[in-house]
Amino acid sequence: MTQETLLPRTVVVTGGNRGIGAGIVRAFVAAGDRVLVGARTDTHLEEDLGEAVRFARCDVRSEADLAALADAALEWTGRLDVWVNCAGFSAWRRVEDVDETFWDEMLDTNLKGTFFGCKVAAGRLDAGGAIVNVSSIAGRRGSANNSVYCASKFGVTGVTQSLAKELGPGGVRVNAVCPVYVDTDGLMEALEGPHSPAGGGDVGAYLAAFAADQTALKRLPSAAEVGAAVVFLASPAASAITGQSLHVDCGVMPA
Repeated sequence: MTQETLLPRTVVVTGGNRGIGAGIVRAFVAAGDRVLVGARTDTHLEEDLGEAVRFARCDVRSEADLAALADAALEWTGRLDVWVNCAGFSAWRRVEDVDETFWDEMLDTNLKGTFFGCKVAAGRLDAGGAIVNVSSIAGRRGSANNSVYCASKFGVTGVTQSLAKELGPGGVRVNAVCPVYVDTDGLMEALEGPHSPAGGGDVGAYLAAFAADQTALKRLPSAAEVGAAVVFLASPAASAITGQSLHVDCGVMPA
């Protein structure tokens, strides 16, 4: 059965309670869709965005939680059209300081959560459905003190490419977005770490210098711009696009 393209679609966004995820939620709501936010903490987006948004508690490290999230979307509207894997976090740590706890937390959230999100979505999306994974330019190139995060995001790129091939015959598209730094509370907190590229200095000054020196547009993208890219990849306008990792980086890494 082919999904109807008429709005409103039903969209699940993991990690949609804050930061980039909240920007993605807002973009889908602006496009006329209904969004179920899956996260561990409710930030009450519905108070701002209205009844088009609902929250369901979910720990993406648990396949059972993700399956329950998908079923909650179906119970709400009777359909599931788009699944966005956004839940994740960033942290810099030198290789000698990486322990199994840090490794497991990063990989379980960023990569395992993405893979099993794709798995539960794949079993519920009809032809015409779309999965969009939130990766990073750290999933396209390595950087110092960032090996574990890069491993998780390189993994997301691999999952995206592989599942595009596997799910394509059933009419489900799988893509990713790869943002550069986006000004969110989570990023600012991570950059304050002693081994981040900011080096323990002024984070705002570091980001301004990065934008001036590393981007073609001399600025950094916003969460709203990442959200717009995700909405595009999930839309009929991108019906021939699958297996791609779209840089949303203001020209840091022009293809």
